[in-house]
Amino acid sequence: MKEKQTHSITLESTCKITDEICLPDTKLPRVVIVGGGFAGLALVEKLKHKEVQVVLLDKNNFHQFQPLLYQVATSALEPDSIVFPFRKQINGYKNVFFRLAEVEEIQPDSNTILTNKGSVSYDYLVLATGTTTNFFGMDSVAENSLGMKDIRDSLNIRHMMLQNLEQAAITCDDKERDALTNFVIVGGGPAGVEMAGALAEFCKYILPKDYPEYPSSIMNIYLIEAIDELLSTMSDKASSKTLKYLEDLNVKVLLNEAVSNYDGKEVTTISGKTILAKNLIWTAGVKGQFPNGIDEKHIVRGNRIKTDANLKVEGYENIFAIGDIAALISEERPKGHPQVAQAAIQQGKYLGNSILNLINNKPTQPFEYKDKGALATVGKRKAVADLGKFKFAGYFAWLLWSVVHLMAISGFRNRLMVGFNWAVSYFTYEKSNRLIIRNFKPKSLINNTEE
Repeated sequence: MKEKQTHSITLESTCKITDEICLPDTKLPRVVIVGGGFAGLALVEKLKHKEVQVVLLDKNNFHQFQPLLYQVATSALEPDSIVFPFRKQINGYKNVFFRLAEVEEIQPDSNTILTNKGSVSYDYLVLATGTTTNFFGMDSVAENSLGMKDIRDSLNIRHMMLQNLEQAAITCDDKERDALTNFVIVGGGPAGVEMAGALAEFCKYILPKDYPEYPSSIMNIYLIEAIDELLSTMSDKASSKTLKYLEDLNVKVLLNEAVSNYDGKEVTTISGKTILAKNLIWTAGVKGQFPNGIDEKHIVRGNRIKTDANLKVEGYENIFAIGDIAALISEERPKGHPQVAQAAIQQGKYLGNSILNLINNKPTQPFEYKDKGALATVGKRKAVADLGKFKFAGYFAWLLWSVVHLMAISGFRNRLMVGFNWAVSYFTYEKSNRLIIRNFKPKSLINNTEE
C-alpha cells in the first residue's frame, strides 16, 4: 500500500489527471510534432537536449523505413528489419516524450490539439503526417487493390501474393490460374519500378523451385504508367535504362496507359485493354493526410498544406508543416518540393534550428533545399543514379543505392539484419520469409461480409 501511495503522489506531481494526455509539467516552450516519419524524426534529433519540451505524437509506436517496403512485400525482408520503436529512438533524450495517439483536430485559437486519447496544448505545432495512397476517386480500384504506403500494406501484399500462388497450384481452371498468377503494378515511379523488379526476380528465381508444378512463365508482371516514360523525375538516361532492365526481366511495361477500373479480377485501361489479374498493387499517386482544423484555403493540389519560405503554415503564427504534406510553392518550384526522404529530412533539420531561433528572438532564414540526387534499383545488381551532372546505371549504381539505404536505416540491429539478408540474397537469390502467417482478405470481401 505504501508503494502505491508513493507512486500516486509522484504521478500527480508531474501530471494533471484530466482529459488531457498526461505530460510532465514544464516552463519550457512545448513543441508538439505530429508524425514520426523522416521529417518528424529529423526535427526531434535537432531539438533533443535543447531548452524545449518536445512531444512526439503518432498513431504507430514505430518509425518505418518506407523505401524498403517493397522488399517486405516480396519476402526479401522481415517487417522488424525496417521498423524501429520510437521509444528506443528517443531513449536518453530527457526533453522528448512520445505518446501513442492519433490526432483528430487542431484548435488554433486555443493552441490545442484533440486526439483519440485526449487533448494536448502546444506553443509550437509541427505537422509531419505524411501521405496516404491516392486512388483519384476510383472507388472500385481502392476497394480491390492494395497500396504500398506502410508496413501493413507490405504484409498484405506478401500474403495476397503467396495465397494466390498457392491457390493457383490447387485450381484446375486455366483462366482462374492466370488471374491468380498475373500481377499488375500501377505507377512508374521509384516504388512501382522497384516493386516490378523485385517481383520479376521472384518469378525468375523462386517460383521454379517452390512451384515446380507449373512453369515460371505463367507469372506475368505488368507495369502501367500514364505518361510516356518511367521515373519521370529522373533523367532521360535513367528512364530508358530502367525500361531496358525491366524488359530484360520480362516485365510487360505499358506506357501512355492508365487504369480506368478494376473489379478484383480484371483490370481495364482507358484505351480499352483488359488484363486478367487478382493482384493489383497501386503506386500511382499519394495525397496528404493531416487532422481537421486547417483552413481549406491553405490546402493546395495533392491535399498538401501551403507554407511560407520558413515552412510556417499560411495564416498561422505557430503552426508549421514539413515533409510530404508541406507545399512550399515558389517560381522555381511551382509544385513544391519533391515528396522524398531527403527533402523531408532537410526540412526537419531546418525547422529545428528555426524554432530555436524564434524562441530566442533571433532571425530565421528561408528554407533552401539541396538536391543530393536520386537513386532507384531494378532488381539485383542493376540500378540508376542521377547525382548532379553524373548520371550512370548498372552495378556501381546498385552498390551506391545499397550503401545509401543501409546507412539510412534506424538502429544498428536493423542495419545488420538488412545487410545480412542482402548478403545471403546476393549469392543465392534465396528469400527465406515465404510464410503465410495470417489469412489475407481483400477489402471488398471484408466490406461485403460486414454488410
